[in-house]
Amino acid sequence: MTVTADTNQHYDLDPEIFGQFLDPLRKYSSALYDNDGDSLELAQRNKLRFVARRLGIQGGERLLDIGCGWGSLILFMAQEYGCDTLGISPAPRQHDYIAAQAQARGVERQVHTRVGHFERLELPAGSFDAVTMLGSIVHMPDLGEVFRRARTVLRRGGTLYVSESCFRNAAARRAFDERAGTEFVRSDIFGWGDLRPLSDLVTAAEDAGFTITSVDDLTDHYRRTIEDWIANVDAAADAIDGRQPGLAAKLRHYLEVANAGWGYTTKHYALGCRKAR
Repeated sequence: MTVTADTNQHYDLDPEIFGQFLDPLRKYSSALYDNDGDSLELAQRNKLRFVARRLGIQGGERLLDIGCGWGSLILFMAQEYGCDTLGISPAPRQHDYIAAQAQARGVERQVHTRVGHFERLELPAGSFDAVTMLGSIVHMPDLGEVFRRARTVLRRGGTLYVSESCFRNAAARRAFDERAGTEFVRSDIFGWGDLRPLSDLVTAAEDAGFTITSVDDLTDHYRRTIEDWIANVDAAADAIDGRQPGLAAKLRHYLEVANAGWGYTTKHYALGCRKAR
C-alpha cells in the first residue's frame, strides 16, 4: 500500500515563498515560450491560452482543475473566457490565496475551490465540459482510478488536458527510479510522487475510455521555465531564507536536478483527450 501525506509538504510552505520565484500568476508548471524574448509571465499566459485551445474552450464552459495550485488556471479561465471553474487541492493555504485573488479580480462568483483529494471527493457525473491536471497526476498513486473518475465527471464530448513530467520511457524509469536525485525530489521536496513514462498515461487514458486527441512535447519549454525560476530564486535568496532558513539552496538544488534530466531521463508532455462516447 502506498502511503501519501494528506497534504503535500511542498505546497504547505509559506505562500510568499512561491511569490518570490514564480511569475505574478504563480503558475507552478511549464510555461510556453513563443519567442526568444518572452518573459516568464508572458510565457505562462501563452501556456494558459494553449491549454484553452487544446480543450476547445469557446467561453462559458464549466471547468474542473485537479491540483489547482495557486489558482492561475481557474482565475485565468474565469477572467479571459468567462468559465465557471472549480479547483481542487489538498493544501488549505492555496484556497485562501485563490479566494482573495478571485475577490480582487471580480470573478468570485465564477471561481470556486474545494480542499481535498480528487479521488475522494463526491462530484456529480457528467457535470463538467473540461477537466485539467497540470503537473498534479504525479502525486496521485492510482493512475487508472484518476482517469476513470475524470471521465465520469465529464459530459459526453467533454475534454481532458493533462501535462506532466515523465520518465523518457519505461527503461529509463527502471534505471533511474531509485537514484539519489530522483529520491531527493520525490521524498525530500514533495513527500511523495511517482514519475511515470508517457506510455503509462496513455494506457490509463485509453483504458478509462478516452480518445487521445493530441500529444505535445513541452520539454524545452519546461527547461527554460526552470531556468527562469532558478534566476528568480538566486535574486530572492535572502528573502526566501528569511522565511525559512536554508530553503533557497534546497529549492535551487531541486530545480537543478529537475533541469539536468530533460531529454536524457525525463520529458514533459501535454496529453489531450476527449470523452467521445
